[in-house]
Amino acid sequence: MACLFIVLAHRSVAQEPKPRVVLYKDRLAAQFDTVDVVKHVIKANPLLFFRGEIPIYYEHALSHKLSLEVGLGVTLRDYLTLTFSGDDADDFGAGTEIIPQLSYHIAARFYLGEDLEPQGWYVQPEFVHLDYVKDIRGQAPDGTFTDDTYRDQRTYDDLRLLAGYQMLSWSSNWLFDVYGGVGYRSRNMNKVEERIDLTSGIYTYTLSETSDKVPVIYLGIKIGLGL
Repeated sequence: MACLFIVLAHRSVAQEPKPRVVLYKDRLAAQFDTVDVVKHVIKANPLLFFRGEIPIYYEHALSHKLSLEVGLGVTLRDYLTLTFSGDDADDFGAGTEIIPQLSYHIAARFYLGEDLEPQGWYVQPEFVHLDYVKDIRGQAPDGTFTDDTYRDQRTYDDLRLLAGYQMLSWSSNWLFDVYGGVGYRSRNMNKVEERIDLTSGIYTYTLSETSDKVPVIYLGIKIGLGL
Protein backbone atom coordinates (compact mmCIF):
# COMPACT_ATOMS: atom_id res chain seq x y z
CA MET A 1 0.00 0.00 0.00
CA ALA A 2 2.82 2.36 0.86
CA CYS A 3 4.51 1.55 -2.43
CA LEU A 4 1.31 2.39 -4.35
CA PHE A 5 1.05 5.78 -2.59
CA ILE A 6 4.66 6.62 -3.45
CA VAL A 7 4.14 5.73 -7.12
CA LEU A 8 0.96 7.84 -7.39
CA ALA A 9 2.61 10.80 -5.68
CA HIS A 10 5.61 10.63 -8.01
CA ARG A 11 3.36 10.56 -11.10
CA SER A 12 1.33 13.56 -9.92
CA VAL A 13 4.51 15.60 -9.33
CA ALA A 14 5.92 14.61 -12.71
CA GLN A 15 2.76 15.81 -14.47
CA GLU A 16 2.93 19.31 -12.96
CA PRO A 17 4.04 21.89 -15.56
CA LYS A 18 7.56 23.14 -15.13
CA PRO A 19 7.96 26.86 -14.42
CA ARG A 20 8.75 28.82 -17.60
CA VAL A 21 10.96 31.91 -17.75
CA VAL A 22 10.10 34.41 -20.53
CA LEU A 23 13.08 36.58 -21.37
CA TYR A 24 12.64 40.31 -22.00
CA LYS A 25 14.00 39.98 -25.54
CA ASP A 26 11.56 37.15 -26.26
CA ARG A 27 8.67 39.35 -25.08
CA LEU A 28 9.81 42.13 -27.40
CA ALA A 29 10.00 39.75 -30.34
CA ALA A 30 6.50 38.46 -29.58
CA GLN A 31 5.06 41.97 -29.24
CA PHE A 32 6.73 43.01 -32.50
CA ASP A 33 4.79 40.28 -34.30
CA THR A 34 1.42 40.93 -32.64
CA VAL A 35 1.18 44.57 -31.63
CA ASP A 36 0.26 47.33 -34.09
CA VAL A 37 3.66 49.07 -34.24
CA VAL A 38 5.43 51.13 -36.89
CA LYS A 39 7.20 48.77 -39.28
CA HIS A 40 7.34 50.87 -42.47
CA VAL A 41 8.91 54.31 -42.90
CA ILE A 42 8.95 56.66 -45.90
CA LYS A 43 11.74 59.27 -45.74
CA ALA A 44 13.29 62.12 -47.71
CA ASN A 45 16.65 63.87 -47.43
CA PRO A 46 16.19 67.54 -48.45
CA LEU A 47 19.88 68.45 -48.02
CA LEU A 48 20.90 66.12 -50.85
CA PHE A 49 19.26 68.52 -53.31
CA PHE A 50 22.45 70.60 -53.16
CA ARG A 51 24.41 67.50 -54.18
CA GLY A 52 22.14 67.11 -57.18
CA GLU A 53 20.16 64.13 -55.92
CA ILE A 54 16.48 63.78 -55.00
CA PRO A 55 15.97 60.36 -53.36
CA ILE A 56 13.01 58.78 -51.56
CA TYR A 57 13.80 56.12 -48.93
CA TYR A 58 11.75 53.19 -47.69
CA GLU A 59 12.67 51.42 -44.44
CA HIS A 60 11.08 48.11 -43.47
CA ALA A 61 11.58 46.70 -39.98
CA LEU A 62 12.37 42.99 -40.17
CA SER A 63 12.56 42.65 -36.38
CA HIS A 64 12.83 44.97 -33.38
CA LYS A 65 16.62 45.09 -33.97
CA LEU A 66 17.06 44.90 -37.75
CA SER A 67 15.60 46.78 -40.71
CA LEU A 68 16.26 47.10 -44.43
CA GLU A 69 16.44 50.54 -46.05
CA VAL A 70 16.34 51.13 -49.80
CA GLY A 71 16.31 54.40 -51.69
CA LEU A 72 15.55 55.37 -55.26
CA GLY A 73 16.12 58.82 -56.69
CA VAL A 74 17.16 60.96 -59.61
CA THR A 75 20.37 62.94 -60.10
CA LEU A 76 20.38 66.45 -61.55
CA ARG A 77 22.93 69.30 -61.27
CA ASP A 78 25.52 68.90 -58.48
CA TYR A 79 25.78 72.44 -57.09
CA LEU A 80 28.46 71.65 -54.51
CA THR A 81 30.81 70.22 -57.13
CA LEU A 82 30.37 73.33 -59.25
CA THR A 83 31.11 75.54 -56.25
CA PHE A 84 34.20 73.80 -54.88
CA SER A 85 35.87 71.92 -57.73
CA GLY A 86 36.42 74.84 -60.12
CA ASP A 87 37.07 72.48 -63.07
CA ASP A 88 33.55 72.22 -64.46
CA ALA A 89 32.42 73.59 -67.82
CA ASP A 90 28.81 73.95 -66.59
CA ASP A 91 27.68 77.59 -66.76
CA PHE A 92 24.36 77.08 -64.83
CA GLY A 93 22.41 78.17 -67.90
CA ALA A 94 22.18 78.00 -71.66
CA GLY A 95 24.45 75.53 -73.40
CA THR A 96 24.23 72.89 -70.66
CA GLU A 97 21.60 70.16 -70.70
CA ILE A 98 21.24 68.06 -67.55
CA ILE A 99 20.45 64.39 -68.32
CA PRO A 100 18.57 62.94 -65.28
CA GLN A 101 19.83 59.55 -64.12
CA LEU A 102 18.58 57.05 -61.53
CA SER A 103 20.38 56.69 -58.20
CA TYR A 104 19.87 53.94 -55.65
CA HIS A 105 20.73 53.13 -52.02
CA ILE A 106 20.72 49.72 -50.32
CA ALA A 107 21.41 49.40 -46.58
CA ALA A 108 20.96 47.14 -43.56
CA ARG A 109 20.28 48.95 -40.29
CA PHE A 110 21.08 47.48 -36.86
CA TYR A 111 19.42 49.20 -33.88
CA LEU A 112 21.43 49.15 -30.66
CA GLY A 113 18.59 49.65 -28.17
CA GLU A 114 15.56 47.58 -27.23
CA ASP A 115 12.49 49.14 -28.84
CA LEU A 116 9.51 47.74 -30.70
CA GLU A 117 9.66 50.44 -33.36
CA PRO A 118 12.54 51.47 -35.66
CA GLN A 119 14.02 54.21 -33.52
CA GLY A 120 17.07 54.87 -31.39
CA TRP A 121 20.79 54.61 -32.03
CA TYR A 122 21.85 52.48 -34.99
CA VAL A 123 24.75 51.47 -37.25
CA GLN A 124 24.27 51.00 -40.98
CA PRO A 125 26.43 49.60 -43.80
CA GLU A 126 25.23 50.95 -47.14
CA PHE A 127 25.92 50.78 -50.87
CA VAL A 128 25.09 53.81 -53.05
CA HIS A 129 25.26 54.34 -56.82
CA LEU A 130 25.25 57.88 -58.26
CA ASP A 131 25.52 58.94 -61.89
CA TYR A 132 25.72 62.60 -62.98
CA VAL A 133 25.39 63.24 -66.73
CA LYS A 134 25.16 66.47 -68.74
CA ASP A 135 25.69 67.56 -72.35
CA ILE A 136 27.68 70.76 -72.94
CA ARG A 137 27.42 72.63 -76.23
CA GLY A 138 30.47 74.27 -77.75
CA GLN A 139 30.73 78.04 -78.19
CA ALA A 140 31.88 80.06 -81.20
CA PRO A 141 34.25 83.06 -80.78
CA ASP A 142 31.27 85.42 -80.84
CA GLY A 143 29.68 83.60 -77.87
CA THR A 144 26.95 81.79 -79.79
CA PHE A 145 26.50 78.07 -79.34
CA THR A 146 27.49 75.61 -82.04
CA ASP A 147 26.00 72.22 -82.88
CA ASP A 148 28.94 70.40 -81.23
CA THR A 149 27.98 68.62 -78.02
CA TYR A 150 30.30 67.12 -75.37
CA ARG A 151 29.09 64.67 -72.72
CA ASP A 152 30.31 65.05 -69.14
CA GLN A 153 29.61 61.95 -67.00
CA ARG A 154 30.68 61.20 -63.44
CA THR A 155 29.79 57.85 -61.85
CA TYR A 156 30.25 57.18 -58.13
CA ASP A 157 29.89 53.88 -56.27
CA ASP A 158 30.04 54.27 -52.49
CA LEU A 159 30.53 51.79 -49.66
CA ARG A 160 29.44 53.61 -46.50
CA LEU A 161 29.43 52.91 -42.78
CA LEU A 162 27.00 55.22 -41.01
CA ALA A 163 25.85 55.72 -37.43
CA GLY A 164 22.88 57.78 -36.37
CA TYR A 165 19.81 58.32 -34.26
CA GLN A 166 16.21 57.99 -35.46
CA MET A 167 13.33 59.29 -33.34
CA LEU A 168 9.57 59.08 -33.75
CA SER A 169 7.45 61.99 -32.59
CA TRP A 170 5.62 61.59 -29.27
CA SER A 171 2.27 62.69 -30.72
CA SER A 172 2.38 61.44 -34.31
CA ASN A 173 4.26 59.11 -36.66
CA TRP A 174 6.52 61.85 -38.06
CA LEU A 175 10.21 61.21 -37.42
CA PHE A 176 13.69 62.58 -37.95
CA ASP A 177 16.89 60.67 -38.64
CA VAL A 178 20.30 62.29 -38.05
CA TYR A 179 23.40 60.43 -39.26
CA GLY A 180 27.09 60.65 -40.03
CA GLY A 181 29.86 58.35 -41.09
CA VAL A 182 32.70 57.50 -43.42
CA GLY A 183 32.91 55.77 -46.77
CA TYR A 184 35.03 54.64 -49.68
CA ARG A 185 34.08 56.04 -53.09
CA SER A 186 34.99 54.54 -56.47
CA ARG A 187 34.92 57.30 -59.11
CA ASN A 188 34.82 56.99 -62.90
CA MET A 189 34.78 60.46 -64.46
CA ASN A 190 34.65 61.69 -68.04
CA LYS A 191 35.14 65.42 -67.65
CA VAL A 192 34.64 68.12 -70.25
CA GLU A 193 37.32 70.80 -70.00
CA GLU A 194 36.67 74.14 -71.67
CA ARG A 195 39.46 76.58 -72.56
CA ILE A 196 39.39 79.93 -74.32
CA ASP A 197 42.22 81.69 -76.13
CA LEU A 198 41.92 85.29 -74.94
CA THR A 199 43.65 86.57 -78.06
CA SER A 200 41.48 84.89 -80.69
CA GLY A 201 38.42 84.18 -78.57
CA ILE A 202 38.40 80.58 -79.78
CA TYR A 203 36.99 77.93 -77.43
CA THR A 204 38.54 74.47 -77.28
CA TYR A 205 37.08 71.40 -75.57
CA THR A 206 38.86 68.29 -74.37
CA LEU A 207 37.60 65.12 -72.68
CA SER A 208 39.63 63.63 -69.83
CA GLU A 209 38.86 60.25 -68.28
CA THR A 210 39.98 59.43 -64.74
CA SER A 211 39.22 56.60 -62.34
CA ASP A 212 40.22 56.54 -58.68
CA LYS A 213 39.11 55.69 -55.14
CA VAL A 214 38.82 58.27 -52.38
CA PRO A 215 37.62 58.41 -48.75
CA VAL A 216 34.45 60.37 -48.06
CA ILE A 217 32.78 61.80 -44.92
CA TYR A 218 28.98 61.97 -44.64
CA LEU A 219 26.63 64.08 -42.53
CA GLY A 220 22.91 64.42 -43.06
CA ILE A 221 19.35 64.42 -41.82
CA LYS A 222 16.21 62.69 -43.09
CA ILE A 223 12.59 63.40 -42.27
CA GLY A 224 9.84 60.89 -42.71
CA LEU A 225 6.57 59.28 -41.74
CA GLY A 226 6.08 55.93 -40.04
CA LEU A 227 3.30 53.63 -41.26
